[in-house]
Amino acid sequence: MINPVPVQTGVAHAMAPVPVVSVKPVVLPAPERGADLHVRVSAPATGHDLPIVLFAHGFGSNLDGYAPLVDHWAAHGFVVMQATHLDSKRLHLAGEDPRKPQVWRHRVEDMKRILDGLDVLEAAVPGLAGRVDRRRTVAAGHSFGGQTAGILVGLRVVDPQTGVAQDMSDPRVRAAILLATAGRGGDGLTPFARQNLPWLRGQDFSRITAPALVVAGDRDELPLSTRGAAWTTDPYTLSSGDKHLLTLFGGEHFLGGISGYEAAETTDESPERVALVQQVTLAYLRHVTGIADADWAAARTALAEDSHPLGRLDSK
Repeated sequence: MINPVPVQTGVAHAMAPVPVVSVKPVVLPAPERGADLHVRVSAPATGHDLPIVLFAHGFGSNLDGYAPLVDHWAAHGFVVMQATHLDSKRLHLAGEDPRKPQVWRHRVEDMKRILDGLDVLEAAVPGLAGRVDRRRTVAAGHSFGGQTAGILVGLRVVDPQTGVAQDMSDPRVRAAILLATAGRGGDGLTPFARQNLPWLRGQDFSRITAPALVVAGDRDELPLSTRGAAWTTDPYTLSSGDKHLLTLFGGEHFLGGISGYEAAETTDESPERVALVQQVTLAYLRHVTGIADADWAAARTALAEDSHPLGRLDSK
């Protein structure tokens, strides 16, 4: 069990947390989706000019997931918006549902629908309207959600039905945080991945030119690739421009427990690892949205090379 209490990692931040207001579900009509989009909005109770984080959950999760990250970001000045995507276990999509082959695309459209519906979403949270800076929006996601966030900043995915890799990026999103995200397709995919996750067959990370932080565990051995944990570093190594890679020593797919305070699927439970992800991602968010650079500079110094027991931060 990961408790929401401060954990010392040697990577600190100066800003004190504030109370968080969270409202769910805020319903955005989506007739062409086959189900209305349910969104959770979490925001600090105080502050102005608040940047936005669009967060995409991993396969099967929902808008209530990832509280260790969502709570931390919101308590330190960010408005976090989470949708329940069509692949969520809550929606029980049948195996023969015609939307299934396109769930990866529906996820991206969900995120764009959130951006289109900001007036409704802000109004749903008491006192939030007028306090949000829509010009500073960052996409973030874990696992399948990392692909979703990546597409918004330029990742090209070959549509398994059309064979076309369409540009689905959105200029309203200025940067991304990609957590334990799938790498390139090709011969490295397992037969299971080829059969069940065809949207992983062709991914082109070279089109991601926006700033991004990639977070990967060095023991994230997924049954989707034969390349081992290095597969999840592809969003960093195969993209160009302003990119950073946080490698978590001993980290597996849920990076110590980021999917929930009592997440049963976590196989590498570690409050220290979760705290490091919280602190580094927050420092990056503050840096990339132009709030402050001191915490990010401190994190890069503390995690240089292999000097830190929990991880390493590389940049290019």
